[in-house]
Amino acid sequence: MRERLRAALETPGFQRFIVTVIVINAATLGVETSAAAVQRYGTVLTVIDHLALYVFVAELGCKLYAYGPRFFRNPWNLFDTAIVTVSLLPTAGGLSVLRALRILRALRLISVVPSLRRVVSALLTAVPGMTSIVLLLALVLYVAAVMGTKLYHATAPAYFGDLPTSLFTLFQMMTGDAWSDITRQVMNTHPWAWVFFVAFMLVCTFVVLNLFIAVVVSAMEEEHAEESVQATEDVGRAVLTELAALRAEVRELRDRLPAARDDGSTAERAAGTGTGTGTANGAGTGHGVAGKTGRGAKSTGGGKNGDGTRGRTGPGAGKRQ
Repeated sequence: MRERLRAALETPGFQRFIVTVIVINAATLGVETSAAAVQRYGTVLTVIDHLALYVFVAELGCKLYAYGPRFFRNPWNLFDTAIVTVSLLPTAGGLSVLRALRILRALRLISVVPSLRRVVSALLTAVPGMTSIVLLLALVLYVAAVMGTKLYHATAPAYFGDLPTSLFTLFQMMTGDAWSDITRQVMNTHPWAWVFFVAFMLVCTFVVLNLFIAVVVSAMEEEHAEESVQATEDVGRAVLTELAALRAEVRELRDRLPAARDDGSTAERAAGTGTGTGTANGAGTGHGVAGKTGRGAKSTGGGKNGDGTRGRTGPGAGKRQ
């Protein structure tokens, strides 16, 4: 029963059904943000929302029964359980803010769609590699913020008045937001200020951020390579299993051949012995019959001839005499 349920849960049709339910539920939650739509279709939207939640709970229950303790070893199952649990929390009173968290159900697409799972897995895999880049970026930001505060706090106090303000300003410039406007405002008083800001933008935007992208891309390639290796290993295991089965069959056939040869030799010997015995017995019987018949014929013939001869000769002899 568990095997059948597990096979049904893993079919593409069931996965497509869950994706459809998630998309419909996310769409209804978006429609609920419109007061006019809630006033007109509020009951329908509530029914759809509850049905989607029941489907998610039933899916998790089936998975828990089908996989048993292995259900908790899969992090994506734990992710789905956390999202559905948040949706089951009461939304009345002081917990009404949790009603907004129902939209988190849309994140279940990440656990259902394999391509999204690969992207998220790659990002999580890249976190250790990005630690050094984050430290490098933080160091560059801190150094530039200290320099900017020392150099331009009097010229542009709104942007470089103190260290926290300078950090926020440089972070904003790093994202490319209004960095040219800030630079021109400072350049009105310090014409060579562009050297500082251009150098900062080159280091942060074109070096550090590209390092982030490189680490993520590398992690995605490793994730894809691991999946390819896993698929190759699965195919290899299947081939090895087939080869083992073929070897067992060949070994069984080899074991049967000597027994079949022995049975055939025994049958041939038995057939040869029977034929020789029958031939010898038949020859002896034939000779015996022939001998007896020959002697009998001679005796019988002799009697007849004797009697005839005697009968025919006797009267003739009498006449002659």
